[in-house]
Amino acid sequence: MFNWLISACINNRIFVLIVFGLIIAAGIGAAMTIPLDAIPDLSDVQVIVFTEYPGQDPQVVEDQVTYPLTTALLSVPYANVVRGYSFFGYSFVYVIFEDGTDLYWARSRVLEYLNYVSGRLPVGITPSLGPDATGVGWALEYVLTSENHDLAQLRSIQDWFLRYELQTVPGVSEVASIGGFVKQYQVTVDPDKMLAYNVGIGDVTKALRRSNQDVGGRIVELAETEYIVRGKGYLTSIEDIEGIPVGVTEDHVAIRLADVAEVAIGPELRRGLAEWNGEGEVVGGIVIMRFGENAYKVLEDVKERLAELQESLPEGVDIVVAYDRSSLIERAVETLKEKLLEESIVVALVCLLFLMHARSALVAILTLPVGILMAFLVMRIQGVSANIMSLGGIAIAIGAMVDAAIVMIENMHKKLEHDGGKTPHWELVRQASIEVGPSLFFSLMIIALSFLPVFGLEDQEGRLFRPLAFTKTYAMAGAAILSVTLVPILMGFFIRGRIRPEAENPINRALIAAYRPVLHFAMRR
Repeated sequence: MFNWLISACINNRIFVLIVFGLIIAAGIGAAMTIPLDAIPDLSDVQVIVFTEYPGQDPQVVEDQVTYPLTTALLSVPYANVVRGYSFFGYSFVYVIFEDGTDLYWARSRVLEYLNYVSGRLPVGITPSLGPDATGVGWALEYVLTSENHDLAQLRSIQDWFLRYELQTVPGVSEVASIGGFVKQYQVTVDPDKMLAYNVGIGDVTKALRRSNQDVGGRIVELAETEYIVRGKGYLTSIEDIEGIPVGVTEDHVAIRLADVAEVAIGPELRRGLAEWNGEGEVVGGIVIMRFGENAYKVLEDVKERLAELQESLPEGVDIVVAYDRSSLIERAVETLKEKLLEESIVVALVCLLFLMHARSALVAILTLPVGILMAFLVMRIQGVSANIMSLGGIAIAIGAMVDAAIVMIENMHKKLEHDGGKTPHWELVRQASIEVGPSLFFSLMIIALSFLPVFGLEDQEGRLFRPLAFTKTYAMAGAAILSVTLVPILMGFFIRGRIRPEAENPINRALIAAYRPVLHFAMRR
């Protein structure tokens, strides 16, 4: 079969070159569009259910929220583990699914089961799903700095401007705010005044809730013109809140909220803070990337959007990127480029020193990028992202990928040296390729198949090492295919002219001279 394949490729060499030209073009396109990330996603397929139950202690949250949700979600299809956590005023339920489960299918199933359990929860309590992200979705973090604005003002800029703008960037699942103070209206009641006016805390709460709303009416037609009637009642200032009536006195005089309480603007209770390089507190944002997105492209789009939003911020407010994963991605790609360049230089030097023929080195050098582009093409089709592990598999394979080409080149040199120009050039290429091509093909395939046990790994270890095994296998398989298809054609085009015999090479003579005494000594022993 290999004899026929090699002969067919040599006889139809122009067609084969066109085919590989198309493969190279497709490989370049795949390499340009393949998703880039720093590390493989090791996270389990999980859906987070978050429920807020304000003011309740963890035991109440556990009994009334976490336990009903956990027991209901235990029967979700393909769910391996359901974990519930109760905190003061909050409940988290983590549903972990089997490997290979589609995340969005899992989210839809969890939503269905939440509909069933909603009637068992306290009135007004509505669970919500966490972002459609994984543990490696934390892609970028930035802080806001200013000498003219306090932490409350910076937090308002983050919450009401930057967060919504960044969520419109494709691939961004959530933008979480950290640090600073969340501004709120605070009503501090005076128990003595409430007792004097005979006003309870329930009256204050009911009055606040009733007063903060608009009331819609109908329309009034006057002189063939329609006028919309509505009651405007949203609270917009401290004075509006202070003027809310909470009751009446015995003399039928309205009791205002200002008569029984103090109203002020203050910070919400904090459970943590954000600090920047030992310089003090700051306000920041964490950009969470959506599951399965191209991390590098998302980061570039986010940074571009941040640069645009900088122009819209108040004077003196600056955005400083604190954590950016794209630098790690770029270093991983640069490592592959460096290794490819270093290997090409080493192969060229070896061919020049031992074969004394510059064009022969081109055969081995050209097979490296072609084999790598073939691996990228398969990766793109399969959906494997380019990360430290997958690129590491290609870097490991680079050293063995050129073995076949070098052996084929050396055998071609021997054929030319011993033939003396008697056999037609392409026939000599065919003979040299058929002589060692099949053996080289199987040797490379054995190396490629040596990583098969890695595909048997499961869970986190499987998700970590499978990308390396995939790319190593693809690169070695590409090199094996090239050894019996493209390499013979390249040898026919490049290995021409005067070929120096091995005995004329001074390096070979020196090595042989050093080896003979060792061989004689070994034979005497």
